[in-house]
Amino acid sequence: MKLHELLTHLHHPASLPDANPDISSVEDSHKKVRGGSLFICIKGFTADGHDFALEAVNNGAVAIVAQRELDVPVPVYVVSDTSRAKAILADAFYGQPSHGLHLIGITGTNGKTTTSHLIEQIFSDSGQKTGLIGTMYTKVGDRKFDVKNTTPESLTLQKTFRLMADEGVTHAVMEVSSHALDLGRVHGTDFNIAVFTNLTQDHLDYHQTMDKYRQAKSLLFSQLGNTYSETSPKFAVINADDPAAPEFIRATAAYILTYGIDKKADIMAKNIGLSPQGTTFMVDIAGKSYPVTMKQVGKFNVYNALAAIGAALASGITPETAISSIERIDGVAGRFETVDAGQDFTIIVDYAHTPDSLENVLKTIREFAENDIYVLAGCGGDRDRAKRPMMARIACEYGTQPIFTSDNPRSEDPDAILRDMEEGVEGRNYKIIPDRKEAIEYAVGSAQPGDVIVIAGKGHETYQEIKGVKYDFDDRVCAREAVIRLCKEK
Repeated sequence: MKLHELLTHLHHPASLPDANPDISSVEDSHKKVRGGSLFICIKGFTADGHDFALEAVNNGAVAIVAQRELDVPVPVYVVSDTSRAKAILADAFYGQPSHGLHLIGITGTNGKTTTSHLIEQIFSDSGQKTGLIGTMYTKVGDRKFDVKNTTPESLTLQKTFRLMADEGVTHAVMEVSSHALDLGRVHGTDFNIAVFTNLTQDHLDYHQTMDKYRQAKSLLFSQLGNTYSETSPKFAVINADDPAAPEFIRATAAYILTYGIDKKADIMAKNIGLSPQGTTFMVDIAGKSYPVTMKQVGKFNVYNALAAIGAALASGITPETAISSIERIDGVAGRFETVDAGQDFTIIVDYAHTPDSLENVLKTIREFAENDIYVLAGCGGDRDRAKRPMMARIACEYGTQPIFTSDNPRSEDPDAILRDMEEGVEGRNYKIIPDRKEAIEYAVGSAQPGDVIVIAGKGHETYQEIKGVKYDFDDRVCAREAVIRLCKEK
């Protein structure tokens, strides 16, 4: 693509440069620049791309988009906001790939990963080639790729959509974080359906207030557009039981499908039965009732299933087909995942890292736990401090043997994080074992037949980040090894 052709997509009043080189790639990192690249200078939280413009030229950049004039020997096109320009240029350079996909975006505090996997499986079982972008990985057909963020920045995102389109993907599902919405990472992305799971406290280190957090989430729905199409209708699938539901409904002009358990909705679950083996319920849709028996455990997973059914219906898939897929799915890695190494007690690993998600998991366990409930809980460093005492309080309220330990302390002192947690449980009985491996080994060594150990916070993660270094660490592996070691010692 020629530089002039690409820049015209910005619809910016600045004059096009005289030079009009071929553009082979668009990059926002000078380290990724190669011969023929257009380099976009982004001012980030820790570094300013403008400071690396000359290095980008030395690496092969033939043009630069910046927010100020630069002294470099290639054309510089100045705009007021390079982040916004990047989204537009990425969409244009990769040929607006999301426009050819049936694309579903899921936002909410909890449930995004499980819901996205349920929807992806429904599409796959319906004969579609699928793509998925989320917390655990990016998936294109059967291939999986590691991810840095839940929702990639705009260049990576559009490049991924291009790959999906080129490989024949027709239906894609993605988790859309509040950070991504606030930072404009999904600008230019053409969603067909937006799904809202729930809204509880998280990420206040970034958003500062719940109002701002809610407003950021609502952007996914307002950005669905303001027009109606009979051939390609836009849908918002919304959890009617969540207090934020009315605001999300007001935010969008799209067709609405609601789901819920307690409040009247288009898709409703009734007669819910919980057991350690799974969950049963009846789902009412348009005057008809359908039985559902799924392997996922807990009321919160009923909500995830309802959201997936709603997205399926909005995509033209029958209730029977959607339910059949949901019933076949074993589960999602790190989401209420059991670790069985032959022990006579239960070990559950879950990604629960917010007060609401931890409470949901522990409420479910209380439904079937026979004896003690060990709760290993921690809080991530450099993140929302306000939720730390809340997490501790919930662990003590629902667990009989709460243990506070390190999660991903990142740059913070692990002991300082634990002190923050303790502020919520004065006078309660709990143990503090800062070393996560030692905490898991203690719980495994102490558990008696019929007890339940919940290892919360990290789920599928295979690392622990301490002082900027990521060390190999997997709760599931650690628990399994602890059980095997215990068995050998007996």
